[in-house]
Amino acid sequence: MRRPFLPLLLAFAGCTNVFLQPDRADYLPKSGDMPWERVSFTSRDGTPLAGLWLPAAKVPSKGVIVHFHGNAENMTTHFLYVRWLAEEGWDVLAFDYRGYGASGGEKALRGSVQDGAAALAYARGKAAGKPLIVFGQSLGGALALASLSVDGGENVRAVVLDSTFSSYRRVAREKLSRLRLTWPLQWPLSLALISDRWAPTKLAARRRPVPLLMLHARGDPVVPYAEGRRLYDRAAGPKEFWDVPGRGHTEAFSRYRAEFRPRLLNFLNDSLKR
Repeated sequence: MRRPFLPLLLAFAGCTNVFLQPDRADYLPKSGDMPWERVSFTSRDGTPLAGLWLPAAKVPSKGVIVHFHGNAENMTTHFLYVRWLAEEGWDVLAFDYRGYGASGGEKALRGSVQDGAAALAYARGKAAGKPLIVFGQSLGGALALASLSVDGGENVRAVVLDSTFSSYRRVAREKLSRLRLTWPLQWPLSLALISDRWAPTKLAARRRPVPLLMLHARGDPVVPYAEGRRLYDRAAGPKEFWDVPGRGHTEAFSRYRAEFRPRLLNFLNDSLKR
């Protein structure tokens, strides 16, 4: 009886860092039809960070999309999620949190928040005077909200959160509730081992009043739809929520791109007019 429980307990013993699952591999293709530039900058504590700068295909660019990727692998796979926006006239900055890809350091939630703030500052400096759009993907949405709270959000004109959860503890409880052995312990384990210092609901409720767009699939198997709705309900406005069909996770701009890419471009263009 104890054996299946102990690995799970040990996994959660890393506290909120259990949400971070990086690797160091480089998945960038050897060649492609769109240029990118490898960039580097440092986090607030001096940790070296790696990024990819995708210049807009149209000049002048409309602004800069700063992409906060999800919890696994690293930016060399996740950048494909936002690459298409460069073709639509936006400069795009993808970057890796500490412990991911070519970035230095070891994975840490608090450090990742500082890394996100550093990425915003870097984008602001590289494209001086350009509007910024913050784009958070899954866990990246939670990190984006936390990084904005540290950074202050100067010149950020809109925030997009795709399939983001409301609380680290709530997600932990949801995962623990799926197993008969840990179901009775979901509350004590989540409270004892998981920190909600950077809970997205707290941060979204007091965010700067720029347009917020949230997307979530009703059948999302990774982050339950109810998590996205809970975060949206507690977020300060202006805001809007788009339901995504299917049972996938962060598929709006890939599998359902024919519908959601044009809608996103309209949302971003409208945000620049505010």
